Amino acid sequence: MANLVTVARAPLAAFAGMGVVWGSFAAALPDIKAMLAVDEAQLGLLLLFTPLAAVTAMLLAPAFGAAMGRLALPLAALVMGLGVALPGQTASLVLFPLAMMICGAGTGLTDVLMNARVAELENTRKIHLMNLCHAAYSFGYAGAAIGTGVMRGAGWGPDWVLGSMALAAGALALTTWEPDGQISGLRKPKGPGAAALGLLPLLGGAVVLIAFMTENAAEAWSALHIEKTLGGSPEQGALGPAALALTMGFARLAGQGLAQRVDPYRLLTGGALIAALGALGAAAAQTPAMAYAGFIVMGLGASVIAPTAFSLVGRLAKPEARARAVARATLYGYFGYFFGPPMLGFIAGGFGLRFAFVFAACLLLAVLVLSPLMARTTR
Repeated sequence: MANLVTVARAPLAAFAGMGVVWGSFAAALPDIKAMLAVDEAQLGLLLLFTPLAAVTAMLLAPAFGAAMGRLALPLAALVMGLGVALPGQTASLVLFPLAMMICGAGTGLTDVLMNARVAELENTRKIHLMNLCHAAYSFGYAGAAIGTGVMRGAGWGPDWVLGSMALAAGALALTTWEPDGQISGLRKPKGPGAAALGLLPLLGGAVVLIAFMTENAAEAWSALHIEKTLGGSPEQGALGPAALALTMGFARLAGQGLAQRVDPYRLLTGGALIAALGALGAAAAQTPAMAYAGFIVMGLGASVIAPTAFSLVGRLAKPEARARAVARATLYGYFGYFFGPPMLGFIAGGFGLRFAFVFAACLLLAVLVLSPLMARTTR
């Protein structure tokens, strides 16, 4: 394990930094909602500007990565890490979405580059790293959520909370530089058929989309569900996303070995079924403790879905198209990462937070259809 950590040091720091950014933001969401004086549907609309910036940045990420070389990942991670401080500094309904767009753009760039770097390391070193790196995200997320809950309980406002977490994420960003960090294969090659990636990135990205849509939506709205629906305290609310993220972190560490012994397509379908059951449990919860149990089960299942899908895309794509295939799958997948919270916000505003988690469970069941389709593309 120590050797794996050494090899994957740079992307591990990027994944952890992203976890810090969005773990602190999710746990601070109830205070941000109060600061902006909006309801769930209005908050979902304000958050919608974040994915717009992120998707734009993802489209530009291959060109950015090719142009900046080994500096690409550190620069992207710095924009993401330091950018999370900005939303906590303003209650303006005009400036807040602009601040979120800066953080979203940095996240979009970082997402594409760090997943492409992991796929490259996996295939050149012939080792599995995706679960380990995604575990770093989960642990960063959980630590930031717990720390945010403590700061909120002590009376800290979103400005101090997010500012403090931005410093931590910025420090992690500085450690993503590596002398041989150039990511190959980001430029589109010339020649007949060179641009064809096939259905693999689309199907793999769809699986990641569902995983991240449900995972990030649950992380973003779990604190609000515990505090508003179940009457929990700020500290109890922060434990919702923390419980989900910690479970996913430990499960992904275990998945390092599991991914080498279990058929990846069975991992996808089994994980989706377990995660759907957990989402239904969170929806039916009557106490914070029951909600935690649902989030833990959800985390166990969801933990293997995205890393397995990313690894499959990297493994099955042609070597000269690997980085672009992973970048394309990341783009598709992170529509779910960013659009999940706003979408569940709209659903929660119209039908309540319980129904939002039922909807998340239904989405997860679509993986049962996508997984066999993905397998057929390689035959």
